[in-house]
Amino acid sequence: MAETLLRVENVCKHFGGIYAVDGVNMNIREGGIWGLVGPNGSGKSTLFNTILGLQHPNSGGIYFKGQRTNNMAPHQIYDLGVVNGFQIPRLFPSLTVLDNMLVAARGQQGDGFFNSLFLREKWQKQEELLTDEALDILELIELRKHIFSTAGELSGGQRKLLEIARALMAHPTLLLLDEPAAGINPVLGKKVFQKLQDLSCSGMTFFIVEHRLEILFEFASWIYVMDKGKTVAEGNPEDIVKEAAFYQAYLGKE
Repeated sequence: MAETLLRVENVCKHFGGIYAVDGVNMNIREGGIWGLVGPNGSGKSTLFNTILGLQHPNSGGIYFKGQRTNNMAPHQIYDLGVVNGFQIPRLFPSLTVLDNMLVAARGQQGDGFFNSLFLREKWQKQEELLTDEALDILELIELRKHIFSTAGELSGGQRKLLEIARALMAHPTLLLLDEPAAGINPVLGKKVFQKLQDLSCSGMTFFIVEHRLEILFEFASWIYVMDKGKTVAEGNPEDIVKEAAFYQAYLGKE
């Protein structure tokens, strides 16, 4: 059995007297696609924000590879290998698509002052390799022909795809994606999920919030259902669609 990668223990996050996340427990193991679903306002995005360190939980514990991350800054959690793809893309609009990808790469040799001046051949070689990797990812999501366009010139759906591609460029151990299929056509959405599934076979883990349930349920191995800040059901997709709590969350009745 795969080891636990992310553990969420009785996590609560409240704003005044309103509990956006109320005693949530989750256990994300290595590999595969893990889904998080629920109606708007159920606490999904707030939970993601606490995992990423964008908001700190009021109580409970969040552990990544056994290390408690509750009070870590977002960049420290990122350094551990937890990467996020935002629901609303946060790109550099004046940079080209390719440059947006290269900015996301880790450990670039040319970042340091000494290396940039005296080890030019070394960082130029690395940049060639990173460019090839970026082009491969952009080919996957059908953006390669736009590599010299600025991010600001892209359509809304294309920006969403670039946000996903840039997250993959960071070589995450755990990638959190908030509605990756939103704003793109269903055929391309399925292609993206198929690639995520392929990557999961090589050890990458995906935790995904998605409202297009027909796509998520086709590829996810485990689903958590949230409603009113709580997890009300969990299981594989085949079992979740038989759960009364799943329908009650969305329809508000038995």
